[in-house]
Amino acid sequence: MNDRRLRRPSAVCSVQVGDFKVSYVPDGAMLLKPSGPLPRAVAGPWPPYGAYLNDTARLVANTGGLLVQDGPRALLIDAGFGPHSAPEDPGHPYIGTVHGGSLLDNLAKLGPRPDDIEVVAFTHLHTDHIGWACTVPPIFTRAVFAVPKSEWENRRQVPGLSAEAAAAVERRMRLVVPGEEVFPGVRALALPGHTAGHTGFSITSRGERLLAFGDALHSPLQVRHPEWFTASDSDPAQSERHRRRLIAELQQPHTIGFGIHFADVVFGRVVADERREGADWFPV
Repeated sequence: MNDRRLRRPSAVCSVQVGDFKVSYVPDGAMLLKPSGPLPRAVAGPWPPYGAYLNDTARLVANTGGLLVQDGPRALLIDAGFGPHSAPEDPGHPYIGTVHGGSLLDNLAKLGPRPDDIEVVAFTHLHTDHIGWACTVPPIFTRAVFAVPKSEWENRRQVPGLSAEAAAAVERRMRLVVPGEEVFPGVRALALPGHTAGHTGFSITSRGERLLAFGDALHSPLQVRHPEWFTASDSDPAQSERHRRRLIAELQQPHTIGFGIHFADVVFGRVVADERREGADWFPV
């Protein structure tokens, strides 16, 4: 894998999945302290994986959304950090500097206006995934907000979710359950563990499939090391169990993945090694 791509955020990029054009829409980037996102890596393995750290010894992660277009129809999965920035808090265990604000400009490059979006679906309710859904005045004036039912029911356990943000989401909310279709060809996929209701989305068309897995994986390193959880996982054992199931699904034929936080390698395939003792992420 190109080391430079691991140390920079992604620009707008697209793949074709059957009849769908699927595009990463950047909102910004955040720097993660490696001792938080992948704590089990810190005790020894970081030197072999130094290529994943930038020149400030931080993991580079994106924030943004995934646009699914079928002709004039459009769905957005997650809504970035919003028009905000936050400096690094030395006392925070894993989050460094965060910059948002670019999602609308990047959406315009792909064609749709915010009021063209029919559905905004959320993997979970962390602030770097719902930002533009909570602006005043509202941006997505026609969209339904597809929120995982178990995530909403456990919203008081979500760190950083303000009453104002929850109210903004609730005004346009439709609760969804695993397996439910949120847009033609797009179904919810239960991946709890990062949060109680964390959810991915399976995008399927003409025998091809893309799995958008949210924060079930924060780094391509976790494809090789699914036992590495993150400090923000509410249930590390559950997140590992579903991460292993997800990695197996990503190895199925005609399947690619989308990792929102995967630096400049957001789209990729998971391929088992020759001995089938593990697997790795190969960008597409």
